[in-house]
Amino acid sequence: METFRPAFADRPRPLLSYGLPFPEAVSRHVVDTFNAKRVYVICSGSLAKTTDSLDRLAQALGRVDVAIVGRRIGMKSHTLWSEVLEITEDARVCSADLILTVGGGSLTDGAKVIAYALANGAKTFEDLETLCMGPNQEPPSAPDPATPTVPIVSVPTTLSAGEYSNFAGATNDRTHRKHSFQAPLRGPQLIVLDPQLVSKTPESVWISTGVRAVDHCVETFCAVKGTSEESDSLALKALANLVPGLVRCRHDPKGEDLDARLTCQLGSVDAMAACTSGKVQLGASHGIGHQLGPLGVGHGETSCILLPAVCKYNAKYNANNDRQSRLREFLLEQSIVADVIKSRGLQKESLDLGDVLDALFRELGMPRSLGEVGVAQDKLDGLAANSLHDRWCRSNPVPLNEKEQVLEILEQVI
Repeated sequence: METFRPAFADRPRPLLSYGLPFPEAVSRHVVDTFNAKRVYVICSGSLAKTTDSLDRLAQALGRVDVAIVGRRIGMKSHTLWSEVLEITEDARVCSADLILTVGGGSLTDGAKVIAYALANGAKTFEDLETLCMGPNQEPPSAPDPATPTVPIVSVPTTLSAGEYSNFAGATNDRTHRKHSFQAPLRGPQLIVLDPQLVSKTPESVWISTGVRAVDHCVETFCAVKGTSEESDSLALKALANLVPGLVRCRHDPKGEDLDARLTCQLGSVDAMAACTSGKVQLGASHGIGHQLGPLGVGHGETSCILLPAVCKYNAKYNANNDRQSRLREFLLEQSIVADVIKSRGLQKESLDLGDVLDALFRELGMPRSLGEVGVAQDKLDGLAANSLHDRWCRSNPVPLNEKEQVLEILEQVI
């Protein structure tokens, strides 16, 4: 039986569907909710090659007289502008009236920018340059950019939860710098969750993007600007689902525990609800992570490496110690976290929040250093310089205004 509701209690969109196989849910809502007839599909390359997902989707849409007018199989990580422009032109020629993504966060971000580019007639790198935020988060230089009109439906296969935001990051291939795109850009209007589908997601991708959702919670709760009782409550609720769900998934390599996967998916919804409620200002794990991505590091892996180090950096300068202490206590009260600490021979009394997160991420089998993901010492200077342009570095509890500050964090994880 389908559960169909707004993803967030205080907002009518995006909508959320779960309880049905994704082809059935998608075909129902393409017609009933969006009155669409010409769907452009962007699908994960691995799903297209190793499963019959696309065939099942095409059959379900065919039964309701909806055509798949175009397909893109796979996109590179971190949403390259060149690929965005290729798909934008293809969708324009196809007269697509809905974009459907089946896959991870790079595809979702791609769809957001594609719909934005379609609305504004963008065809070149220079056009995209006028639509993204400026280097110091100035508004786009394009005069009165148009709001997208082609809706997006996303079937996520990871836990990064970018599907729930009206924000996208995409990388200029020429400069290798990641840029942010914001309002009037619009995120997906419907997200369809299918734990059976995500059981095919590689474990490292599933768990690392789950850590990304944990990062949303931690940086939301530990923020010093824009938090509220609501954001605090949502962050803790999300962590109470994500942490045990991820550990269960780690010990379920065959993907048979579908309840654990749905628990993680719903936890990622609450994580995004927390960090998009009110005016929460996130921190340097997100900010540096945005620029670490174009060096070839996955979205989730950036959080696995950076989040404990950022927590320790902020604690060193007494920026948010009270909030870190409260979150540390909450995590240690979770039986599954206590078991992890005990199994690793650690004494909880001597651990700060960064230590607790480090132990948890190691238990999940995630990388904990830049070297493990192929980022060498000679890349740090450029990474630090690029990070200073990211808004979340400036809103970190210790604002990062100097390259040396970023390097201090990076030196912890080299």
